[in-house]
Amino acid sequence: MKNIKYEKIVKTVKQLCIDSCYELPQDVLDAIKTAAKTETNPSAVSILNRLVENADIASSERIPLCQDTGLAVVFVDQGASVTIEPPADNPDATIADAINAGVEAGYTEGLLRKSVVAEPLNERKNTQTNTPSIIHHRMVPGDELSITVITKGGGCENKSQFKMFNPTDSKDVIAKWIVDVVTQAGANACPPFIVGVGLGGNFETSCLISKRALLRKIGTTNPDTFYADMETELAKTINASGLGPQGLGGDTTVLAVMIETAPCHIASLPVAVNIECHSHRHASATL
Repeated sequence: MKNIKYEKIVKTVKQLCIDSCYELPQDVLDAIKTAAKTETNPSAVSILNRLVENADIASSERIPLCQDTGLAVVFVDQGASVTIEPPADNPDATIADAINAGVEAGYTEGLLRKSVVAEPLNERKNTQTNTPSIIHHRMVPGDELSITVITKGGGCENKSQFKMFNPTDSKDVIAKWIVDVVTQAGANACPPFIVGVGLGGNFETSCLISKRALLRKIGTTNPDTFYADMETELAKTINASGLGPQGLGGDTTVLAVMIETAPCHIASLPVAVNIECHSHRHASATL
C-alpha cells in the first residue's frame, strides 16, 4: 500500500490551479502557432498571434491567461493500492476535502477570480473560495494518484449541449448536430475551440466523457479509425464554416475535435458536446 498525506494533495491541487491559469499547455500553444501559419485570413492571423503573445505575457509575468479563471473541474484517478492519510486534527477528512482546500488556497494565493455561487437560482451568493469544485473520482489499478485540474471558463461551458438521439440515427445526422452546436456557439465561447464529444453511455456519462475528451493532447486521435476519421471530418467541416478566431472570420474555428465513446443501451444514443475556448487551461500531477 502507498500512503499519501492529505497535506500533499492540498499543496498539489493548489499549484495545479495556479499553473493551469498562468501557463497555456504546450500542445495548445503549438496548435495556435500552427494555425497562424496556415490561416488565410489576415485578421485571423493577427488574432492568433495575439493569443500567443497573451500566453507569453501570462507565463512570464505570472498572471492569469484570462480574467475568467474558471470553475475548477478535478479528475482524480486513485490507484487501488493508494490510501489517503488525513490530518491529525481532522481524522474524518476525505480526498474531496483535500482537493477543495487546495482549490481555495490556489485561487487565493494565485489571485484568481472566484466565480462559484453557493446555489444556482435564488440568492446566488459567491462562496468567496471558488469551491466547491467539481470532482470526478475513480479507482484504478496501481499505486499512483493522478490529479488533473481544468479551470473551465463559463462562456464556453454555457455553449455546451447534450442530445439523446434515436439509435437508428446516422453518423451524418449526429455530425450535423455537432457542427451546428459548435458554430452556433459563436464568438461568445471565444474560438478557436477545442471540442470534446461524448458518444454513448447514458445521460450523465456522455457529458462526463465529453469533458474527459478534453484531457487528450491536441494531435492525438481516437484509437478506433471510424471515430478518428469522424474527428477529422468534423474539424474540417467546422473550420469551413468561416467563423474563425473570436468569431471574426477565418479558417480556424477549432483547433481539435476529440471524441470519446462508451457502451450504451440498445434503445439509446446519447451525444454530448463540451466546448472549450482557446484558453484551454489544465494541469496534471501524479503522486
